[in-house]
Amino acid sequence: MRKPKLRELGEAIRAIFLGPYTSKFPFKPSVPAPRFRGKIEFDLDKCILCGACVEVCPANARAQEDDLIKRVRREIHYQERCIYCGQCVAYCTTKQGISHTLEYDLSQIKNEGYDNVIEKELILCEKCGEVITTRAHLLWIAKRVGELAYANPNLFLVLSQEYGEEAIPKITDAAPYRSEHLRFLCPSCRRTVYLKEIWGY
Repeated sequence: MRKPKLRELGEAIRAIFLGPYTSKFPFKPSVPAPRFRGKIEFDLDKCILCGACVEVCPANARAQEDDLIKRVRREIHYQERCIYCGQCVAYCTTKQGISHTLEYDLSQIKNEGYDNVIEKELILCEKCGEVITTRAHLLWIAKRVGELAYANPNLFLVLSQEYGEEAIPKITDAAPYRSEHLRFLCPSCRRTVYLKEIWGY
């Protein structure tokens, strides 16, 4: 009879002190590996609703809706369509806004509860009403670029409001020179304002 290998002997000795190597599933839930791609959840504070995860989702398990009346952007994750490929986590702009959990037992009898929704405030152009992005997105960009944010009026305004500054007063009669550019404007309207101020168009 051949002698047992050293590896097998080591496993047998460890099992004496640490218990059996196998798990007690289904009587006790098995713990997945740390990098297991389980249920996906948003981080309400870190997600900026930039839409990167919606663009890269191959299963169309994500949708983004803009409510212009309530000035809210809503992103929905349809978990029943998700294939848990991890693209949304890999390409998240902030790298912290969305993540996999270790939860894997997602079966249930009813259809309710399979959508994962998050909402953020929208910033609209003050001239044409076009969607610029979410306030959280502008704040994230402003904090990333540092003092360069003060060169961009949209970033400057959102930082001023974040730090408690009052909104720029609107002058109804004769607006002073270059007062129009201190407003939330889309790229098209900002170009029009600059041309009007510089060339009088």
